[in-house]
Amino acid sequence: MAVGSSNSFDLVVLGAGTGGYSAAFRAAQLGLKVALVDAHKIGGTCLHVGCIPTKAMLESADLYARVKKAGDFGITTGEASIDFAAVAKRRGQIVERLHKGLQGLTKKNHVEFVHGRGRLKGGKKVEIALIGEDGAAAGSRTLDATDVILATGSRVKSLPGLVPDGKRIVTSDDILTSDKLPASLIVVGAGAVGVEFASFYADLGTAVTVLEYLPALVPLEDREVSAELERSFRRRGISVMTNARFDTAAVKAGQDGVSVMVGPPGEAPKELRAEQMLVATGRAANIEDVGLETTRAKVENGVVRVDPATMRTAEPHLYAIGDIIGGLWLAHVAAHEGLAAVAAIVGAEPEQVDYLKMPRATYSRPQIASIGRSEQECERDGLPFKAGKFPFIANGKALIGGDYEGFAKVIAHRDSDEILGVHLIGPHVTDLIAEASAAMLLEATAWELGSAVHPHPTLSEALGEAALAVAGRAINF
Repeated sequence: MAVGSSNSFDLVVLGAGTGGYSAAFRAAQLGLKVALVDAHKIGGTCLHVGCIPTKAMLESADLYARVKKAGDFGITTGEASIDFAAVAKRRGQIVERLHKGLQGLTKKNHVEFVHGRGRLKGGKKVEIALIGEDGAAAGSRTLDATDVILATGSRVKSLPGLVPDGKRIVTSDDILTSDKLPASLIVVGAGAVGVEFASFYADLGTAVTVLEYLPALVPLEDREVSAELERSFRRRGISVMTNARFDTAAVKAGQDGVSVMVGPPGEAPKELRAEQMLVATGRAANIEDVGLETTRAKVENGVVRVDPATMRTAEPHLYAIGDIIGGLWLAHVAAHEGLAAVAAIVGAEPEQVDYLKMPRATYSRPQIASIGRSEQECERDGLPFKAGKFPFIANGKALIGGDYEGFAKVIAHRDSDEILGVHLIGPHVTDLIAEASAAMLLEATAWELGSAVHPHPTLSEALGEAALAVAGRAINF
């Protein structure tokens, strides 16, 4: 039956972000007739206002920082400068190229993309308010499905009483559609999004202040990683205030910028002023106006409850994946949740998602990457552990590249030597973490990871040496 000729499908996926399209493509590869529904473009938040445009901007900032150090490599250049409009243009070109690629994959996999705002009507029907190519309403359509996957993602959220206006008080969505560079910026929140933008703007010459409510930057990372990032930020001239407290209702935004009185508990607050304030305080699941009330699916603490083995909700034939089920709010995690849901739908071997073995990546300078438990989590859970560290300053390739901040750290069980966690901060570690992901999938020991041959000179040697250091057998440090 030709695509678009029927309203009956084996699977309807509501939401075309990374999780949604991954599920749709896999289901189609397994022979299901699939519809993929979204009111926006295929690719979702990650491609259009998240991962990809952010990393494109960070790549420009990183290159700018390296160009300014060209003299260290024996290269003479003129004075480097930033054309922020050109950075934004390149960002858009990369997004558009990947978007076209996804459109091609949709056709290749014979998935029907339905452009419209979908809403559940029970567990096996999706009503769609269609949207035309011009963005105007284009009628309606109801799809019937054997199974439905809900993958509607998330949106940026602010603090209570702090309302972004898109000009002075902004979110990451505002930044990723802007072509202007602020002279000064207050970043509220030091999770992955906050520290990435703090790093980006600092590299481009913006005066940056980071405010974090908790005692450490990137508070979900290993404490040594958090401390290393704070040291690096301070060396670069980024102002950092942890345990930061302020009254959101007292934030003032006007023609001249933004001002706020802020300080740690027990100390007199001081006034901070900046051209803009970026609110990077997390995301909220898109569970409203999708018709969940017409199903038996349960919502708790703002997210949809699912069986973690199958991603199935309490409504038969309705599955949910990605940010709307909470957990790790990461694109690659959503993709694997989508594959797990499809495996359950077709009765294939289960592909249960092990969240402890999901890698995390932050693209600040220095980069951060981790998987598994941190030291504080091992302590919390009463796990006996041992750890090995290796600094990038002792790595030949890091010295050659002129980027040698940070370290590799491997945590293993004290008795079995099984790897419990890997924590990296330094050059290109968001690429290096894949080796640790493979090792943990295979339930490798620290000794096995360290004994695997890491070519010389490469940055990967730092991870191998850290694994050897768990047993006190590092060679080069």
